[in-house]
Amino acid sequence: MSGKKQLVDLPKVPAYLESLELDINDLGQDCEFVDSIVQDCELSGEAPYKACFDRMKFTNVTMRGARMRKSEFTDVIFERCDLSNADFQDAIFHRVVFKDCKLIGMDVSSGMLRNASFIDCNAEYAVFRMINAKRINLQGGTFAYGDFFNSNLTEFYLTETKLDQAQFSQTKLAGIDLSSCEFDNLGATLPELRGCIISPLQAAAFAGQLGMVVKR
Repeated sequence: MSGKKQLVDLPKVPAYLESLELDINDLGQDCEFVDSIVQDCELSGEAPYKACFDRMKFTNVTMRGARMRKSEFTDVIFERCDLSNADFQDAIFHRVVFKDCKLIGMDVSSGMLRNASFIDCNAEYAVFRMINAKRINLQGGTFAYGDFFNSNLTEFYLTETKLDQAQFSQTKLAGIDLSSCEFDNLGATLPELRGCIISPLQAAAFAGQLGMVVKR
């Protein structure tokens, strides 16, 4: 937000992590993993209800299409991972970083995010419908065609992020600074846009979107 320090807590991950070989299909209900690193592998399948991951790091892991609904991730780093079309509906993310990740079509609908950073990620078509999000940092990368329908976004920070055609219907953008972001069109009407921060160039684009003619 303009005039306010961007405060997003980073994951508290130990310097030493034990290597973990993980198979989603072998997880038991309410299982928990801590202080571990999963790397250079492919994970697929469906996790049971409420798998928990604490103080973890996932590096160069492919999880395309994996189903991990209602899972909990606390103090977790995802780096150079492919989570395209992964299903994280109703999941909880607290102090989590996604860095250089492929998140195309990832579904986090109805999830809760606290202190989550997305750095240089490709999250086109990602689904964030009806999320409860506070202290979120979108830095670089693209969320074009993403879906933030009917979401609660508090302390939501964006820096040079591509948002073209992203859907914000029924999501209030008051106080959110979009001025450094790149887009030709947003899925938002005047009530959702009221109070957001935009650049002069974006103002002209919004005027056209709202049916007004900008005289040059």
